Amino acid sequence: MSLPAKSKPWQQPIVLMGGLFFLFGFITWLNAALIPYLKLACELTNLESYLVDFACYISYFVMAIPSSWVLQRTHLKKGMVLGLLVMAVGTLLFLPAAYTRTYGLFLTGLFVTGTGLALLQTAANPYVTLIGPVDSAARRISIMGICNKTAGAISPYVLGSVVLADADAWSARLPEASGAEREALLQALALKVVPPYVLITVALCALALWVRYSPLPDLEADENETVGDPLPHRPSLLLYPHLVLGVVALFFYVGAEVIAGDTIIAYGSSLGLPMSTAKTFTTFTLLAMLAGYLLGVFTIPRYIRQEKFLLLSSALGLLLSVTALVTPPALSVTCIALLGLANAIMWPAIWPLALSGLGRYTKLGSALLIMAIAGGALLPLLYGFLADRFGTQQAYVVLLPCYLVIFFYAFRGHKIHEWRNIG
Repeated sequence: MSLPAKSKPWQQPIVLMGGLFFLFGFITWLNAALIPYLKLACELTNLESYLVDFACYISYFVMAIPSSWVLQRTHLKKGMVLGLLVMAVGTLLFLPAAYTRTYGLFLTGLFVTGTGLALLQTAANPYVTLIGPVDSAARRISIMGICNKTAGAISPYVLGSVVLADADAWSARLPEASGAEREALLQALALKVVPPYVLITVALCALALWVRYSPLPDLEADENETVGDPLPHRPSLLLYPHLVLGVVALFFYVGAEVIAGDTIIAYGSSLGLPMSTAKTFTTFTLLAMLAGYLLGVFTIPRYIRQEKFLLLSSALGLLLSVTALVTPPALSVTCIALLGLANAIMWPAIWPLALSGLGRYTKLGSALLIMAIAGGALLPLLYGFLADRFGTQQAYVVLLPCYLVIFFYAFRGHKIHEWRNIG
């Protein structure tokens, strides 16, 4: 059910939902600063450092379907409260991880935080649609996207200002230190993460209480909701090629988005740029993404169809990736930052194309798409593996198949409704 337009005003609840989507972006993109920080504090290789992304994003794959089961029992409002509290447990684990300087405990905290995010997003995304009139749902979703991307631009800069402050000096001192002095330096560096994560934990608990006692109605999603005109019923989701190919496209999109945002700080540093400069690069990537999102809001569908926008975005992603591979450092870093512009509309474009016509399979199809977020767990690991062996710039070759898959889906894949027509 959705909230009738005249029964209760939705403008006040949407402010709270905007706060939640701001939180999604803020927590998700903290990884961009955590990766170079933990690489230094825990003395990691590139591959090991990108386990940060793996621990966070693999939780979406593991928890997508269990989250839907939980929400069937709790409904959406209580599910959001539970998600916030699970996230608070995850961020709290950063305290013992920092005091013991145990990388595995940091990763456990990230996995638990990701579990809470998966539950929270599974509840909050449909809630935004249900909280107000159906004919204004697109406007509300647009507002949520702007909140999310704005937070994503802010968070790595905020955390980086704390944990990466004087990182260049730390990097210079550590190779010269040994024994007890080296351990003391590493311990002091590890403890820099404690104050911000205490504040984040307190904020999550406070927001959970706010949601719990807020006037938000405890809505439940309509079992018969669908996207577009229903296709003929089939006995299995795997018999809907446009969904299966959409899941594959979303997997590669999330991987490309995370690589662009979470590797650029370490990439800039590897090129000899001071960390005081490099720590701001993810913010530029997210600002480019915000610009692309706003462009899509104002042009789709009035001036351009979403599938056409997706096609152009994937082509731009390919162009920028190739340029980043073959140009000097300054231009290469700029191209990685501009990938935010190419990536902006891919999620909102792939999602409706993949779910179109699924009828009663819509919810299960949505769960499969959430599971595709695992691309953000696996592809950055591949980038880290290649970076350790061939260099941080050459490792961006992993982006090329990502954008080629998305280009295929935009050009043809979303139109394929029978497997026999794939050729």
